[in-house]
Amino acid sequence: GDLDNKIYGNFRTTLLMAGDETTEKAAPMVTGAELEAMLQEWDTPLVVDAYATWCGPCLLMAPEFESAAQQLRGKVRFVKMDTDLEPQMAGRLGIMGLPTLLFLDKNDDTEAVEEGKAPVAVLKERIEGALRKDSIVALCDYHFFGGPMPEKLF
Repeated sequence: GDLDNKIYGNFRTTLLMAGDETTEKAAPMVTGAELEAMLQEWDTPLVVDAYATWCGPCLLMAPEFESAAQQLRGKVRFVKMDTDLEPQMAGRLGIMGLPTLLFLDKNDDTEAVEEGKAPVAVLKERIEGALRKDSIVALCDYHFFGGPMPEKLF
């Protein structure tokens, strides 16, 4: 029926968009090494989408994640990491289920960081499972900008 057309229509657009790599993504792909560097050089909060190409919910969430990244461009960095390509980093981040979203912010304890006793980045929240754009934005607002705690996530 109508809904089917709508869903397939959206899906088709997503596929077309995904194929067009010339457009600059607000949420780029990173390697484990690139992510490592980002965790050291700290300027803005970071959201990591740990995903796999064979994971259905990951693919469904991809446009939502990208859309959240576009909305918060300049305020929060969004990156995606393929756990199959980066098993070591996925292991270090303790990724179990997919997708997993990691919300990371700068460690307030600058002294400990400078003495090398504490990591530069602090994990504020880890969420397993796909989220809609609004939930991702609300979580960023809560963790990074002192916004209200999201009541429910979907």
